[in-house]
Amino acid sequence: MKTILVAEDNDSNFILMTYILKRNYQIRRAKNGQEAVEEADKGDIDAVLMDLKMPVMDGLEATKLIKERHPDLPVIALTANAFDSDRKLAMEAGCNAFLSKPVSSELCLKTIAEFLGE
Repeated sequence: MKTILVAEDNDSNFILMTYILKRNYQIRRAKNGQEAVEEADKGDIDAVLMDLKMPVMDGLEATKLIKERHPDLPVIALTANAFDSDRKLAMEAGCNAFLSKPVSSELCLKTIAEFLGE
């Protein structure tokens, strides 16, 4: 089973993502961008769902570091910030896709599956 890293500091949002993903994937959590980078460096993550607004290190900075170190690891922005400028910043940081909260479970699973070749 493939592993998704959910970088999310909000407990209720993490619980929702767990509910959406648990049938198809193993789930790991990072509560901030620094933890997301550390988890990605362990090397057993298949994709990252990245919140952009987090403490310690935001999702944009974490994405830049992850993509520098692991260019083939898909990073999907998952954020409440749905403005075009937010999407542009996420893509410039290296995100492969951009999803807005609240995300539909169908769209979330479809997007992940596209990057994992499922």
